Amino acid sequence: MSLSDPIADMLTRVRNALAARHDVVNIRASKVCQGVCEVLKDEGYILDFKRVEDNKQGLLRIYLKYGPRGEDVVTEVTRASRPGRRVYSGVDGIPRPMGGLGIAIVSTSKGVLSDRKCRELKVGGEVLCTVC
Repeated sequence: MSLSDPIADMLTRVRNALAARHDVVNIRASKVCQGVCEVLKDEGYILDFKRVEDNKQGLLRIYLKYGPRGEDVVTEVTRASRPGRRVYSGVDGIPRPMGGLGIAIVSTSKGVLSDRKCRELKVGGEVLCTVC
C-alpha cells in the first residue's frame, strides 16, 4: 500500500495515540518524518524516538510525553501543507501558533526546522504543520 501523504499519516497516528493515552506509537520511517520527530523532541513535545529496522522501509518508534499529572503536552496538531495545496512562507510569514506558545514545523533548504530556528537562521520554506 502506498501512502500519498506520510506526514499526515504520522500526525494522525500521534494524535490518535495521545487520545488513547498510549506511551509508544510506531510510524513508517521517512527522512521528513524523522526530521519532524527531531523537531518535536528538541522542542519538548515527545520524550524520544528511534528508528527500528524491519525488512521494509523501517519504522520510527515515538515515545510520547505527558505532564506530571497525566495531562497532554500536545493539545493540537494541524497539518498546514498537503499534497494538493502546498503552503510556502518566507521567514517573515511563518506562523506563530498560539502567539508563540506553540511551534510551526517548516521544511527548509537547511532541513526540517522549528519556526524559532527558521527565524534565527533567517530561512523560509514549506510549512508542514503546527503543534500546540
